[in-house]
Amino acid sequence: MKDVLEKLEDRRAEARLGGGQKRIDAQHARGKLTARERIELLVDKGSFEEFDMFVQHRCADFGMEKSHIPGDGVVTGWGTVNGRTVFIFSKDFTVFGGSLSGAHAAKITKIQDMALKARAPIIGLFDAGGARIQEGVDALGGYGEVFTRNVISSGVIPQISLIMGPCAGGDVYSPAMTDFIFMVKDTSYMFVTGPDVVKTVTNEVVTAEELGGASVHAVKSSVADGAYENDLELLLQMRRLIDFLPSNNMEGVPEIPSFDQPDRIDMSLDTLVPDNPNKPYDMKELILKTVDEGDFFEIQGKFAPNIITGFARFEGRSVGIVANQPMVLAGVLDSDASRKAARFVRFCDAFSIPIVTFVDVPGFLPGTSQEYGGLIKHGAKLLFAYSQCTIPLVTVITRKAFGGAYDVMASKHIGGDINYAWPTAQIAVMGAKGAVEIIFRADMKDAEKIAARTKEYEERFLSPFIAAERGYIDEVIMPHSTRRRVARALTLLRNKSADMPWKKHDNIPL
Repeated sequence: MKDVLEKLEDRRAEARLGGGQKRIDAQHARGKLTARERIELLVDKGSFEEFDMFVQHRCADFGMEKSHIPGDGVVTGWGTVNGRTVFIFSKDFTVFGGSLSGAHAAKITKIQDMALKARAPIIGLFDAGGARIQEGVDALGGYGEVFTRNVISSGVIPQISLIMGPCAGGDVYSPAMTDFIFMVKDTSYMFVTGPDVVKTVTNEVVTAEELGGASVHAVKSSVADGAYENDLELLLQMRRLIDFLPSNNMEGVPEIPSFDQPDRIDMSLDTLVPDNPNKPYDMKELILKTVDEGDFFEIQGKFAPNIITGFARFEGRSVGIVANQPMVLAGVLDSDASRKAARFVRFCDAFSIPIVTFVDVPGFLPGTSQEYGGLIKHGAKLLFAYSQCTIPLVTVITRKAFGGAYDVMASKHIGGDINYAWPTAQIAVMGAKGAVEIIFRADMKDAEKIAARTKEYEERFLSPFIAAERGYIDEVIMPHSTRRRVARALTLLRNKSADMPWKKHDNIPL
C-alpha cells in the first residue's frame, strides 16, 4: 500500500510541475505566474480541488505520440472565494503553450457542465497560443463544444474571463461570450489573427500590444472590462468582484454586513452641482458619497468615460450603478456610451441586480461621425435594455435630462420604479437657448426679447416641478438625503414582481 501511495504522490508532483521547472522559470521571467499559482491566489487558501490532473492528449500525428504531459495544458477544478463556490479553468502556458487539444477542451467542457449543474460562477484564466495545430479538426471541434456551453450558461451563471497572457485565434471567442473580460497590462493580448498574419495579408506592421493589448481592448474596442498592472492585482480584484455577484440567476444578490448607516446624510452634496449649468462636476463623487462605505467597483472605466457603470451596495446588498459623467463630453450619450451601458444593464437584469441610475445628460451627441456610426441603433440598445428590465429601477436626476436621452436613462415612461429629482434638475426637450431660437425665430434680431424669452423658458421648463406635477417624478428631494431615499426605495422594491409576455427571445437592435 505504501508503494502505491508514494507512486500517487510522485505522479501528482510530476503533474504539478506542468512543462517543467525550466518553463516555469521562463514564465516567471516574463512577469507572469503559472496556472496553479494564479489559482492559489484567486481562491481561499487550501480550498482548491483539482480535477483531471492526469488527462493526456491522444494525438499520434507529427510526433505528438512521443510527447505526453499530464494535465495537457489546462488546470481545472473548483474552490471558494470568500466562502462562495467557484469553478475554474486555468490554461498552462508551460505545457504545449497552453494550446487547445481535444482532451484539453474536454477538461474545460467538463468543468463548464459542473458549474452549470451546481449553479455557480465559472472563471477562465487564459494564457495560450490558440488551437493545437497538430490536432486539426479535433481542436476546432473542441472549441465549438466550449462555445456552446458559454451560450447555454449565459444569463444562468456569471462567467468571467481573465486574459493573463496571449489569447489568440479560436481562444478569443469564448471570453467574448462571457460576462466580463479583464486583462493584464503589457503581458496579455487578444486578437483573432496575430501580427505576422496581419503583415502577410494587409502589409500592416503592428506589434502584439498595438494590435490587441490591454491598452487597445480596455480603452478603444471595449472588448475588455478593465486592465490591471500585474497578475496579482487582477486576481485580488476578481475576489472583490465575485463578492458583488450572485452565484446564479435564481439566488438573488449577495448580502454582506454593512457598517454604513442607511439614513446617513452628506451635506456636501447640496453644493455638488455648480450654479453655472454648463460647468462640470464629478459624478463619481456623488456615487462614492452615496453607496455603502464608498465602495464602488467600476466596469469599463477607461472606455466611454462619459458614462459610468459598476457595482456598489446599499444596506449590504449589491446594486448596479449607471451614471452620466458631466466631466467627459458633458455626460452626453454617444454610440460607445450607449453600448457600454446597455450591456451592463442587461447583465444586471439577467441576474436580478437592482440598478440605480444617476442622470445628468444633455442629450445624444450630434454629428456625422455618430450618425454614420449607427448612433440610432446603439442608442436604441440602451433604451431596449432598460425597457426590458424586470428588476428594481431607481433613478435620480441631478441636473440635465434633455430630449430623448431623458427617456432612455431609466425614466418613468420606460419602466423606472422610483424616480427622484434634485431641485437643480432640468427636464426639457432641449436647453433654453436652442429652444428659444426655434420657438421665437421671428424675434432673433431683438436681443432683449430673446433674453426675456430665454429667462421665461428657463423658469417654466428647466425645473423638475413640471415633471413632478405630471407624476413623472415621484419626489423632488434634497441632495443630502439621496442615500437615505435610494436605500429606502430599494427596500420598498425588494420583492418587485414584473411579468413580461412569453416570447422565444427578443430581437434587440444589435
